[in-house]
Amino acid sequence: MCRWTVTQGAPVAWFSCCPCCRPPSLLLSLTFLLLLLLLGPSSSSPLSSLDSDNHNAPGRTSPHIFISHPPPFSSPAPLHASSARLPRATNVSSSSATVVGRHVRSSYTHLQGDVRRRKLFSFQKFFLRIDKEGNVNGTKSEDDPYSLLEIKSVDVGVVAIRGLSSNHYLAIRKNGVLYGARDFGPDCRLIERIEENKYNTYASAEWRNKKKHMFVGLNANGKPLKGRRTRRKNTATHFLPIVVR
Repeated sequence: MCRWTVTQGAPVAWFSCCPCCRPPSLLLSLTFLLLLLLLGPSSSSPLSSLDSDNHNAPGRTSPHIFISHPPPFSSPAPLHASSARLPRATNVSSSSATVVGRHVRSSYTHLQGDVRRRKLFSFQKFFLRIDKEGNVNGTKSEDDPYSLLEIKSVDVGVVAIRGLSSNHYLAIRKNGVLYGARDFGPDCRLIERIEENKYNTYASAEWRNKKKHMFVGLNANGKPLKGRRTRRKNTATHFLPIVVR
């Protein structure tokens, strides 16, 4: 038997030539290695054989491993202008209609350039007439040819009234006197307005008396009224346009 001993503070290492003197753990290790070399690659480890047995065993299903993946990040849908309902600011146009009295001035735009044939029947039961001499008065006769009038819009809410038989325009002078003018001029521009009782009033668009309108009017005898004495609420200045067929 041979023995090799190393001293001087190093750990003791020994090797024995006799197999009987070797430790049992070493013998087991050597035996296991020899078995592996003899069997070769055809044999598999006990764990692999166990897995193959379990896999091939009838009635058994191989275990499935489920790997949960986080859901893909989805970006929020784009916000379209059609789906986004934002409050809209109300725009107040500078060209909005100007309110005059209880009526809106722009409500007369449909009359601009319009030509109408009418008879003006006063609240006093007279037809307004303009004769060839330029006289303005009232008549009870429905067949009086001088009562046939043509009303033409010359501006927004402003009209010109012409007698078809006399070819004179209804006019108001600066002093408020009614007369028939041969030619159209500033005196012939009349403001037409629908009153609350559905009658119309006609006031001078050019002249005023102490900042008050002067109106076309007929008294109870069919005589023309001076514009300075007329008022809007006075029924003597109210006329009902009658359609001429």
